[in-house]
Amino acid sequence: MDYSSLISKRRDRFSELEEAVGDPELFSNPKRATAILREHRQLKASLDLWDKLQDVKRQLADNQELVRSGDPDFAEMAAEEIPEQEKTISGLQEELQYALLPADPSEDRDALVEIRAGAGGDEASLFAAELMRMYQRYADLRGWKAEHLESSPSEVGGFKEVILKITGEQVFRYLKYESGVHRVQRVPATETQGRVHTSTVTVAVLPEAEEVDVELKQEDLRIEVCRAGGAGGQHVNRTESAVQIFHLPTGLYVRCEDGRSQIKNKEMALQILRSKLYEQKLREQQDAYSSHRRSLIGSGDRSEKIRTYNFPQSRITDHRIGHTSHNLTGIVAGDLTEFTNELQKAEMADRLAEAGL
Repeated sequence: MDYSSLISKRRDRFSELEEAVGDPELFSNPKRATAILREHRQLKASLDLWDKLQDVKRQLADNQELVRSGDPDFAEMAAEEIPEQEKTISGLQEELQYALLPADPSEDRDALVEIRAGAGGDEASLFAAELMRMYQRYADLRGWKAEHLESSPSEVGGFKEVILKITGEQVFRYLKYESGVHRVQRVPATETQGRVHTSTVTVAVLPEAEEVDVELKQEDLRIEVCRAGGAGGQHVNRTESAVQIFHLPTGLYVRCEDGRSQIKNKEMALQILRSKLYEQKLREQQDAYSSHRRSLIGSGDRSEKIRTYNFPQSRITDHRIGHTSHNLTGIVAGDLTEFTNELQKAEMADRLAEAGL
């Protein structure tokens, strides 16, 4: 498909945004400034992709011409470069298709990852800890930063609940597919008869909200300070450092006690609450989407089983797209690329059909 006219329109819009970004009064309206800077960044990325694609296409055409020229030295060198250039063009075309789709305002945001043990008792809490490590390693592989915000440890060394904040480039774009129920089938360490048990862990990936996205009114909040409970050292147990916040209009509740100071815990709790409210707003907007797309982007029913990790057969299956991998060891070690790529392809096909591209 020829995207020239669409690119031309984007260049015109980019020129308008360049002027807006250079306006000294831009930040007098923080919400407008955030929207303009985000659109400017997204447009620049798509235009850079287009320019790079055209450049590689020109190089390919030059090499193809050299091959046809019959010059033995130049023709051989050109022929060696052609396969790699064709592969590069194919990859850039896929990226460009995605970049030209209607922008999802949350894709370039950081994310909060909530992991909760479900059915399965101790084994579920141990698997919750494994998923936490899986996301931490995935973050390392992508050059992101994973920060531990809040947790509720279990007695066997796992987690009943843990919340990570992951920051970097386009974090939510790649992690949004992880929301849903993750089911594990394996023989627990405590099982003496070798029977396979099934446990579940629920993951929720929230795009991090900025202050301009959600206004938290003081009269809507009930903030309570209390003594931290559980393991945390003498310092935690001696001071009232834990903070819990109730959002009265929605009934949402957030508690933070991992930080060493009351101020830090309050900041983290407000951050989590803001992201929960922002996701709630997005969920309402996404009700207009097809049920298939909602499930792919992690906005479907959180009780839905999205993935099964079968350890006896070293097999992982994503039930939304029917994709199975036998690289269980690598994936649990943080290499989620295979599943992310397949889920992105499925979502892109859906969105391209919706957009008529």
